Amino acid sequence: MGPSRIIAVRHGESEANLAHQRAGTTPLVYERGDDEVTLTGLGRAQAAALGRLLAVLPGDEAPELVWCSPYLRALDTWKIAWAAWAAGPLPVTVDERLRDQEAGEFARLNLAAIAERRPEELRRRETEGAYAYRPPGGESLADVVARLRDFLADLDERAGGRRVLIVAHDSVVLGLRHVITGSPDAELAAVLEFAPVLNASVSVWRVDGSRFELVRFNDVTHLGP
Repeated sequence: MGPSRIIAVRHGESEANLAHQRAGTTPLVYERGDDEVTLTGLGRAQAAALGRLLAVLPGDEAPELVWCSPYLRALDTWKIAWAAWAAGPLPVTVDERLRDQEAGEFARLNLAAIAERRPEELRRRETEGAYAYRPPGGESLADVVARLRDFLADLDERAGGRRVLIVAHDSVVLGLRHVITGSPDAELAAVLEFAPVLNASVSVWRVDGSRFELVRFNDVTHLGP
């Protein structure tokens, strides 16, 4: 028996998110590595709002176990949320399979910078589709789904009957939606219809009989106007 409930959260706004937003269509080379990026002031406020949401959940909905991406922005989101929640100690597992989609050689570049330096790669991305495209040295969304399928198989054994919180990234939340619903991989492209997954958004699945039922997806109402 797997977990009885899964709450999947994207990290709060990161410094890289803000840098990419400000760059817009201007080429950007971001100097920090993906695993080193932490939260902005807004991102910390979003993480605290997440903690306040967790604090008011009914007892039969509140997480009992936590799995977190190893990347700093996800870890910081959890730490701030936990402090705002003011809950007692919870078992926390940091799992490499919850890391963000790896961009390989393009990890520090925005799309405008890739178009400027490697336009042929953008053409290949358009031809193959964003879900199947694997940048040099990186991962496709299909690769992310493969590791998430392995992760969820382990979760079935380790979290049987318990409520789980996952703190990770947009690609992970999208991948979880695909795997949990049991959609054929041939339909993986359809998951992009639910992008973008917003910072500090909450997506919830609960067990309904022998299968998961989606309760809400990409919900940011706890963040206020």
